[in-house]
Amino acid sequence: MRTLAPNELQPGMIVLEPVKTPSGQILEIPGAEVTRQLINRMKLYRVESAVVEIPPQLALKLPAELVNAPKPQPVSAPEPQPAVSAPKTYLEESKTVKQKVAASSQFHSFQMDYALASEKLKSVFSDIIAGKETIDPNSLLESVAILFRSRNTIIELFDMLNNMRSINDTIYAHCLNVALISRMIGRWLHIAPDELNTLTLAGLFHDIGKVFIPEEILNKTEALTDEEFAEIKKHPRLGYDALKNLDIDPRIKNTALMHHERCDGSGYPSHITEEYMEPFAMITAISDVYDAMTAARAYRAPLCAFQVIANFEKDGFQKYHTQYILTFLKQIAATYQSNRVILSDGRGCKIVMLNQNDLSRPIVQFDDNSCLDLSTSRELYIKAVV
Repeated sequence: MRTLAPNELQPGMIVLEPVKTPSGQILEIPGAEVTRQLINRMKLYRVESAVVEIPPQLALKLPAELVNAPKPQPVSAPEPQPAVSAPKTYLEESKTVKQKVAASSQFHSFQMDYALASEKLKSVFSDIIAGKETIDPNSLLESVAILFRSRNTIIELFDMLNNMRSINDTIYAHCLNVALISRMIGRWLHIAPDELNTLTLAGLFHDIGKVFIPEEILNKTEALTDEEFAEIKKHPRLGYDALKNLDIDPRIKNTALMHHERCDGSGYPSHITEEYMEPFAMITAISDVYDAMTAARAYRAPLCAFQVIANFEKDGFQKYHTQYILTFLKQIAATYQSNRVILSDGRGCKIVMLNQNDLSRPIVQFDDNSCLDLSTSRELYIKAVV
């Protein structure tokens, strides 16, 4: 048994322990054979090492220092400690739910499909950047459709996406998330199936321009300087330029260009208003902001759905297409009807009724059956959905 870095691994070695990304995503399961694809994925996701067995026929071809494991030092067994049971806090309850999702066989399957879809998207981006003018959108659509169809409910899909989160979300993972969320919004808006596919592709390609932005700016954990933010703001035009010669629906190209525009003219790069915006760009803009807010950042924890709804409500609806944003927020809030949540003061409760004019502040019921209308208790808010 050896613990080896990606550049030490060789195809044909046998995986002995799950290979996981820093955020807990499983790239490979025990018993699988190491492949060149796995090695590349480990490098992509910055996985430092894997525990493997080296078959005898392969060991003969490798350097002795790679094959021979260092002799383990004896370690004295720790003194047994008495088990102490403590009451579970609501924070621990929330963590347990995430752990249950992560441990499920359905999540493992979702992880594998998600990783394959991300890699396929990266490959297509690379082809476009290299100047290839013909791509196969059907293959990308099928990858997204597999992920979309694999979940029975909207909550299950969001649970899966939330468990895929990491601070270092790649461009490709973000584009995949935005495509899935946009497709969901499209279904809520009753968009026709062929139009839904175009909307999904618009989500997949919306941030292709970011591959041209230096990584040290994209991954910077401190506040961006004015110059760095100006560099970031170039990505919509860079994305449009990368797509403009492709034989794809113009709405996909326009979404790459316009997904940071806002209906009131406060967006970028052109500060256009609603009447000049691509409708699919207006939908993608909502998905883009939602995904960004619910992802962890170096400077904050991920926001829960109701905190995101509150941020949209705080900004007012003039930035977004009225029908699109209200449909999205109402559907998201309704998704969590009857769910258990945690308030900002640490108390657990259940959502029993939504306030249609204040969606982030529903009426909740505590374990003693008492109820509280959060729209009248502004000092409290929903901090987590359990």
